[in-house]
Amino acid sequence: MANTTIFTIDIHTHILPKDIPNFKEKFGYGGFINLDHHKPCCAKMMMDEKFFREVDDNCWSAEKRIEDCDDQGIHVQVLSTVPIMFSYWAKPKDTLEIAVFLNDHIAGIVKRFPKRFAGLGTVPMQNTALAIKELKRCKEIGLRGIQIGTHVNNLNLNEAQFFPIFEACEELDMSVFVHPWDMMAKEHMDKYWLPWLVGMPAESSRAICSLIFGGIFERLPKLRVAFAHGGGSFPSTIGRVSHGFDVRPDLCAVDNKKHPREYIGKFYIDSLVHDPKMLEYIVAVMGADKIALGSDYPFPLGELKPGQLINSMPWDETLKEQLLSKSALDWLGMRKEEFS
Repeated sequence: MANTTIFTIDIHTHILPKDIPNFKEKFGYGGFINLDHHKPCCAKMMMDEKFFREVDDNCWSAEKRIEDCDDQGIHVQVLSTVPIMFSYWAKPKDTLEIAVFLNDHIAGIVKRFPKRFAGLGTVPMQNTALAIKELKRCKEIGLRGIQIGTHVNNLNLNEAQFFPIFEACEELDMSVFVHPWDMMAKEHMDKYWLPWLVGMPAESSRAICSLIFGGIFERLPKLRVAFAHGGGSFPSTIGRVSHGFDVRPDLCAVDNKKHPREYIGKFYIDSLVHDPKMLEYIVAVMGADKIALGSDYPFPLGELKPGQLINSMPWDETLKEQLLSKSALDWLGMRKEEFS
């Protein structure tokens, strides 16, 4: 049951505009998402003519989201686009146009309901200059940070071309939310929903390890980064990662000589682990002050009643408040009073 007495922020929610332009027609090539509103309060996400996912009106209606939040005891949602919209594979100028469209949409909702929503933008990560340009505009229109993928066209996040983007995020006081997308080895596990069940956790660990070993956290100590899905498989494999660093520094300590465990507490993860024992574990390993409620609303692989797992734990109010809102506020660089 929702705990309505504790101020609660959900840092991991996705939203789309109700009406998406025909980018295939506009740009002259395909691969983009559009919505087929085939019946009331419901739409098919289509990639050109291929069905991707069906969504309900809570995927685009701010009013419906607020209604759901009121029922669930969620005071604030942090809005970000659906990761398939990143479009890093497209021509950079086209990805920028899509990003501007999506970012303006989220900023508009935040402006309409500033006490209920905060927003994250998306940027064309495949082009450093354009990404920084749009990042600065995101700041200007009131967004609190950006959401990025766990890789960019199979380039890991430690690649030199991405560092200026992270550097600009630190300088602009913009948070970063890293979300799996375009899962590795998906072509080898197309049955049983394995890309989402196996690939997604691996993607998050891939991103965390890339930023640790690549020295990004070392060089940018004030950068505030959060990772989706409880950090994926990283928390459960930190022992293996650490042991690998110890026994093969020639392979692991190439760009950063510091031990990976030194970066525990230097980044955030959300709480989306679906299991009380795992939630206990990540609190013990990662620290409660670096874990924030994330539900993956409104999708079925998320927590269907956001905050239920945290509220069900035999913890005192102070610890629950840390996970339900304090860590989120720290990551966003915001104060509770901004939502009251």
